[in-house]
Amino acid sequence: MTMPEPFELFAIRYAHHGGRRQSDNFIGGDIHEEASPLDYFVWVARRSDRLFLIDTGFGHDAAKARDRTLQRLPAEGVRLLGVDPGQIEDVVLTHLHYDHAGTLDDFPRACFHVQDREMAFATGRCMCHAAMRAPFAVEDVVGLVRHVHAGRARFHDGMSELAPGLQLHRIGGHTAGLQAVKVWTRRGWVVVASDASHLYANMERRAPFPIVQNVGDMLDGHDTLYRLADSPDHVIPGHDPLVMRRYPAPTAELDGIVARLDVPPAAG
Repeated sequence: MTMPEPFELFAIRYAHHGGRRQSDNFIGGDIHEEASPLDYFVWVARRSDRLFLIDTGFGHDAAKARDRTLQRLPAEGVRLLGVDPGQIEDVVLTHLHYDHAGTLDDFPRACFHVQDREMAFATGRCMCHAAMRAPFAVEDVVGLVRHVHAGRARFHDGMSELAPGLQLHRIGGHTAGLQAVKVWTRRGWVVVASDASHLYANMERRAPFPIVQNVGDMLDGHDTLYRLADSPDHVIPGHDPLVMRRYPAPTAELDGIVARLDVPPAAG
């Protein structure tokens, strides 16, 4: 079987949140123990014939409202890779929480790829409950509905192949329609887990993140991530600061901002 041209794959860090407790990151975590902070990423997969942006992050208003440190707008981060956000045609929304589906209008030519179940979840009866709707930003969801009516959305049900070497896989758990992205790279199949596992420790310890729609689906999702990837080192969690330490920057100027995920991680 002839494999497609591999994608380059990058993580772009755009925001940070410190001062977290174990109970913020793990169900059953000790409220007295400190835990890893969270980094916030968007991801770019590109090759000679296609480019995909994975998630669109959040902007200034969300950062202020939720006390997050915004280091750069996601569109500004994309520009650091020489990519014009105004020319991006395909954006995968792994799910519709505020930190993954904001700033949609910064990508005016994009078609947004989302799971059927995610849109139903974000606009359905579960949003009557404050605890369930808290991680969503209503204006982001309404904005996506507008793009649907403008013909700028494509819906998926389960697994879809957007291009040879790039697949969507519904995982669920964290939200009803969360999807991971499986990408063919020069080091093999890498899986961008997004919030199927916020941290390496969530999947390694089978310790679920506490913002969850279905705990069983989240735990099963950890197994799915490992099954889809070529090895555990080929799974990239959605918010772990270790990503920036384990993977090199594409240039010295982008150290601490962008990490290359299509090369092996550092040992240790």
